[in-house]
Amino acid sequence: MSHYKPEIIKYPGNNSGKQIEVMLDKETVWLNQYQLAELFKTDRTSILRHIRNIYKSSELDENLTCAKIAQVQKEGSREIKRNFLFYNLDVILY
Repeated sequence: MSHYKPEIIKYPGNNSGKQIEVMLDKETVWLNQYQLAELFKTDRTSILRHIRNIYKSSELDENLTCAKIAQVQKEGSREIKRNFLFYNLDVILY
């Protein structure tokens, strides 16, 4: 991912009223496992298993379709930095 701050847009979810924040960078969208689970109305472990199978079978190149991005979250009075794996549109549509 690039060093500049990527654009974030909110995508209205299916009839639930929830929105999914979509990161735009390098002319594609990026979602993490939790966002993919919300989008497809399934659990994160199912998403992870599907993605692992895609990479294991070499259907997509992990180096081109996956990025580790650090995000800062507020937990109580502390700011916690965590790394999340994000997947681009190729993975999302697969």
